[in-house]
Amino acid sequence: MSGGLLVAGTTSDAGKSVLTAGICRWLHRCGVRVAPFKAQNMSNNSAVVVGPDGRGGEIGRAQAMQAAACGIAPDLRFNPVLLKPGSDRSSQVVLLGEAVDTVTAGNYHALRPRLAEAAFAALAELREAYDVVVCEGAGSPAEINLRAGDYVNMGLARHAGLPTIVVGDIDRGGVFASMFGTVALLDPADQALIAGFVINKFRGDLGLLQPGLDMLHRVTGRPTYGVLPWHLDLWLDAEDSLAYGRVLGRPAAPHGADWLDVAVVRLPRISNATDVEALATEPGVRVRLTVEPAELAAADVVVLPGSKSTVADLAWLRETGLADAVLTHAAAGRPVLGICGGFQMLGRAVHDQVESRAGSVPGLGLLPVEVTFEERKTVRQSAGTAAADPGLPVRGYEIHHGYVSSADPTLPPLLTYEDGTGEGAVLGAVCGTHWHGAFESDAFRRRFLTEAARLAGRTGFRVAPDTAFAAARERSLNLLGDMVEEHLDTDALWRLIESGPPAGLPFIPPGAPG
Repeated sequence: MSGGLLVAGTTSDAGKSVLTAGICRWLHRCGVRVAPFKAQNMSNNSAVVVGPDGRGGEIGRAQAMQAAACGIAPDLRFNPVLLKPGSDRSSQVVLLGEAVDTVTAGNYHALRPRLAEAAFAALAELREAYDVVVCEGAGSPAEINLRAGDYVNMGLARHAGLPTIVVGDIDRGGVFASMFGTVALLDPADQALIAGFVINKFRGDLGLLQPGLDMLHRVTGRPTYGVLPWHLDLWLDAEDSLAYGRVLGRPAAPHGADWLDVAVVRLPRISNATDVEALATEPGVRVRLTVEPAELAAADVVVLPGSKSTVADLAWLRETGLADAVLTHAAAGRPVLGICGGFQMLGRAVHDQVESRAGSVPGLGLLPVEVTFEERKTVRQSAGTAAADPGLPVRGYEIHHGYVSSADPTLPPLLTYEDGTGEGAVLGAVCGTHWHGAFESDAFRRRFLTEAARLAGRTGFRVAPDTAFAAARERSLNLLGDMVEEHLDTDALWRLIESGPPAGLPFIPPGAPG
């Protein structure tokens, strides 16, 4: 078997990432050597991959998840271009893992040819190395204002001759109009690659949906390859924090008498919000994202997560009253955790002439550290132990411009690198670290939650002895594979991947100019 496929969507968050992962897991189970690909991703949720030169580089976290679905290690070529928004008008450009520039909507077009060339080359290499490459689009292929320079959706499909399926989220409403309109706004050559549709997040009687599927087939000449049901257990590895509801996952009943309530501040430029997913897999731990000061007051544990714009998000904390709520929570002796940018906010000062160029700004003052930003970005995988318990191994990864430039020498670290160097800080009930992913280490997570419950006065809380985050992720990937096998026409998908789009697909007017 050899071939490729593009999974496009009617909108952002239509289900492209999970459908791509599900198709990858199905093909992997069939013994196919399969790899994922997303030419350009816009996300502040990234994973660290070790490149061929031994240095760490970034790709979108969704592509790392899809690589796991394929049973392979992540590769920088799986997401050659990553745009990390730092504000509403600018994004850091990560090319093949390395931050190379910061662009605005106005000057992005000058860099775009270089990015497209790198993306096309990466896909060509992957197609030489694997039987099948399952590509994920971005946003919608019907963003006709961007079509001229597109190399992610139909621009990629046209370049590589990829058959394309369009997924739509029926939970949002208007799915049939969105699917028809997506095809009808494309020019004839693009339409010729759109082979059919998949509906995502359906709840109810499929018989009631069938008349709509039949009519969509009649008016477009294209089939619906299947209808994926809405499923409560598909929430891990979200590409964007906006994909989360207020409460992460489905909290299982506690092992002890008490629940532990964790409030995570949904910062405007939140990054790697996936860090708290590991906490949410624990029975009796309720994790919610919030922008309400009152919800911090009611929580047992407050988390300041990562941020792509530490100084700007710190200012936002103060403007919204959330900073005062964090300070009040800490003053009561209840746990506060800062991760990466959130850790930086907890210090005495942030000195930034790189990201915000704001100079020196005061932090929240909960930890006796100061952070200075430098031009060179730290991107690496990290390993070590819990500083308070050297018998507990911890693994994680780091993505940050800021580093601790000054700290109270008596301040205990939270973690210890393999060389014995301390990382992060602990002062009473307040702690922080630059390491993302540390709470995926099961024993360390259990120790943290046990101590947090003690500090919060939740004496009846007990951690489960056997929760394994890696197993939870694997169950999620297997569930995606099961859903593809059960609910999609996999024979038709197989033919599509092997043979390309069917000949003679009808043109749907009005279409865009060629």
